[in-house]
Amino acid sequence: MMSEPILINSTQGQPPAGHYSHAVCAGGMVYLSGQLPITAQGVVLSHQSFDIQVKQVFANIEGVLADCHCNLNSLVQVRVYLCDIELWPHFNALYAQWLGPHKPARCVVPVPTLHHDLALEIEAVAMLPV
Repeated sequence: MMSEPILINSTQGQPPAGHYSHAVCAGGMVYLSGQLPITAQGVVLSHQSFDIQVKQVFANIEGVLADCHCNLNSLVQVRVYLCDIELWPHFNALYAQWLGPHKPARCVVPVPTLHHDLALEIEAVAMLPV
């Protein structure tokens, strides 16, 4: 018998602004909703530098993973949406520094615009600990 999915809303981030959960745990996996550069206090970082926006998204992902009893090494797939594909090499360097030797599957998708005129959004899939 299959159990029901577990809906997670991070204690370390702003409550969801729409009809979704920060993450859903199901079938031994954690599916993280797209994370934007918005602080736990709800401050939208659209006027901050790209580096600050990226680091905030990374912090948001780490917070959701922690609430799911996971960490960065639990990540198996990451999808990155960038408003300026010219920033891809710089993003890649920040991403490599953040993850260290861990290399989950990944795609980077250029998009024309994101909510609040933000520079990036990242969604991910992670494995639950056994």
